[in-house]
Amino acid sequence: MSKLVTIYGGSGFLGRQIARLMAREGWRVRVAVRRPNQAGIVRTYGNVGQVEPVLCNVRDDLSVTAAMTGADAVINCVGIMVRQGRNTFDAVHEGAAGRLARLSAGLGVERIVHVSAIGADPDSDSRYAASKGRGEAEVLAARPDAVILRPSVMFGTDDHFFNRIASMARMFPFVLLLPGADAPMQPVFVEDVACAAMLAATGRAEPGVYELGGPDVMTMRQIARMVLDITNRRRVIIGMPGFMAGILGGAFDAAQWATGGLVTNRVLTRDQARLLRHPNLVGQGIMGFADLGIEPAAAASVIPEYLWRFRPSGQYAAIKASAKNLREH
Repeated sequence: MSKLVTIYGGSGFLGRQIARLMAREGWRVRVAVRRPNQAGIVRTYGNVGQVEPVLCNVRDDLSVTAAMTGADAVINCVGIMVRQGRNTFDAVHEGAAGRLARLSAGLGVERIVHVSAIGADPDSDSRYAASKGRGEAEVLAARPDAVILRPSVMFGTDDHFFNRIASMARMFPFVLLLPGADAPMQPVFVEDVACAAMLAATGRAEPGVYELGGPDVMTMRQIARMVLDITNRRRVIIGMPGFMAGILGGAFDAAQWATGGLVTNRVLTRDQARLLRHPNLVGQGIMGFADLGIEPAAAASVIPEYLWRFRPSGQYAAIKASAKNLREH
């Protein structure tokens, strides 16, 4: 019988790509999510019955165990950017990560892959980064043989990064950049990160921590300029001062608190304002794509394939540009 992998958070941006690659490798894929009825798309990634979404609450031992039973490998892609109800940074990034690692050891799961983030540090002033750092420690305490992946900001067809910048440029005469407009980062293609996770889950990666960044180091200002060039738009790029972003994030946080969580702050939090001011680069002396035999794709070679819809003429932009060169007779 084919081997089985359980992917926690397998219906998310990264998880879907991993599920697709694991199915292509011939594995049976169990996608553990909170709402399996909304994750039906993953069934199409393999043959009938090869990829199945199942109900799971990563904060509950019994639920996690049920989803993991019989698995040969486990991949944890669960992560949040904002607090919502009981899904706090501590509960998801630290508590759930440790729970998955401990239970996988008890059940004898052969391999575990944990997706963290560049900048994970238990001493960080960002709650997000600090919880990611503590989560890594929890995983390694229970599973010293784990593979931990720390991707930079990921991009891909339905990302919330390049698409958001392009959407802003389409709606407004300016592009407003949050704090850290000049902080360097290495955007990484989501499919390259998924490939790294697949290699780790199938035993083709050594245990340890891997930091995954794209080939280009860019600032948010340079990224915005590239998006404007690709979408054929002229816009003013405005960088928001750090103190102003903190005030704005605090106001949005207060609005979420005042509504008792009925309205979730998905615009900007104070914690995100702090996080965005830090560089998001691959560290020196840490394993990365080269150690996995992967050559990461540059953003400039990928994003035109899905940002074309933000051009003034959409898919007809190239045709209209070519038509201007025609001579009248």
